[in-house]
This record gives sequence, C-alpha cells and structure tokens, in this order.
Amino acid sequence: MRRKRLYEGKAKILYEGPEPGTIVQYFKDDATAFNAQKRGTITGKGVLNNRISEYLMTHLAEMGIPTHFIRRLNMREQLVREVEIIPLEIVVRNVAAGSFAQRFKMEEGSPLPRTLIEYCYKSDELGDPLVAEEHVLAFNWASPQELDEIVALTVRVNDYLSGLFLGIGLKLVDFKLEFGRLWEGEEMRVVLADEISPDSCRLWDLQTGEKMDKDRFRRDLGGIEEAYQEVARRLGVLPETGPADAPAPQTLQ
Repeated sequence: MRRKRLYEGKAKILYEGPEPGTIVQYFKDDATAFNAQKRGTITGKGVLNNRISEYLMTHLAEMGIPTHFIRRLNMREQLVREVEIIPLEIVVRNVAAGSFAQRFKMEEGSPLPRTLIEYCYKSDELGDPLVAEEHVLAFNWASPQELDEIVALTVRVNDYLSGLFLGIGLKLVDFKLEFGRLWEGEEMRVVLADEISPDSCRLWDLQTGEKMDKDRFRRDLGGIEEAYQEVARRLGVLPETGPADAPAPQTLQ
C-alpha cells in the first residue's frame, strides 16, 4: 500500500491517515539511546510497543484522559488523531534513576520525597534540554492554562499507571509523556499523544528489581526482546503468534 509519509522519528513513522484529521502511526524495531548516539534493532519491538501502547491508551481513555489514539490497525500500525504537538517532553519521576540519579549523585533506586515532574524542550539538535516553567511560558511553548492542564493530566496518568503496573508486579520508576493540541472546529483541547511503552517508561520487576525496559538496550544488559515480551505478557497483550511482522507501507514520492 502506498501512503504519503509525513514524518520519520527514531521509533515511529507517521503516514497520512485514511480520513482527514487522522494519521497512521507505524512502530519500527529501531532503537536509539543517548540522543541517537547509540543505535540498534530490537526484533519485534514495534509489534509489542504497538500492543502495549494500545492497551494503556485505551485504559487511560476509559479513565477520562483524552488521548489521540483511535484504534490499532494491524501488528505495527495504529490510527491516531492528528494533533499539533506541544514541544515538551513531560518526565515523571517516582524513583531516582538514570540521568536524574547521576545529576544529583543519588543511588539509583532511591525513593524521592515526592513524585517530580520535569519539562524537557523537544529538540534532538539541542539534546532535549531540561527547562523550567519560566522557559515554557516565556517562549510560548504552552500557555499557562495548557501547562496547568498538562500537569493535572500527568498526575492522573501517573496515579493510574503506577497502580496498573503494581498489579502486575512492576514498579513504574519514571516515564515520559507528550501532549498535543486537538482542534475540533474552533475548539481546542490538550490530549495525550505519542506512545506509552517500555521505550518511554522505566519498569522494574518488584521482586527482583530487574529492568524491563529500554535500559536493557542502553546499558547492554541483553534480553531486551524478552523483557518487552514479558511486559506484554503480564498486561495480557502478547501476540499469540509472537512478534510477527507487518511491512511498512511504501511511501508515495
């Protein structure tokens, strides 16, 4: 099938959707870390992330969290609403880990006095720098009302996901969210966008402390495919046939 390619990121390709205002999100097996300095392939990752993100987005929508997700189309693709992405990565930290633990010279796994929400400016060129609310408002990346809404939604997403993962024996250490502006006529609302998967979350096994996310790739721990499959299995969304493949659509020139 030939489709117009709109954008290719590190983990996904976006194609023009079948109806106006829709986009097809194709999940790749490509993996990157350290701002794309490290690159690799995780076999079947796209299939698993598509299933996991579908499951989490659907459940969040049932909780009243507005999202861009419409439905999963096949093994690797989902249909989403076209949104104007707010150029921020919202990072939620429940436990000290990764770059945060290094930044504050904390031992990884140290509990934080309370959940922290950080903002990063979405720019590969600049390395997604950490920014303050002042920057967000001064550069008009989001309005004060939008920022209030983003924080309120983020707190609800964290509460829900923390409980959900706890129920399947996983600790939600930290994760990244993205939001977009969805225009419906003259009306605009902020909705959850992008994906939620082991690519964008740190998940540790409650019993063993084993890492079940992209840190296995970042840190050369091995067993990456198995970790993603285990998360999908615990959520009850592991494809019956295993991570079978669906080819990317051909791009219209």
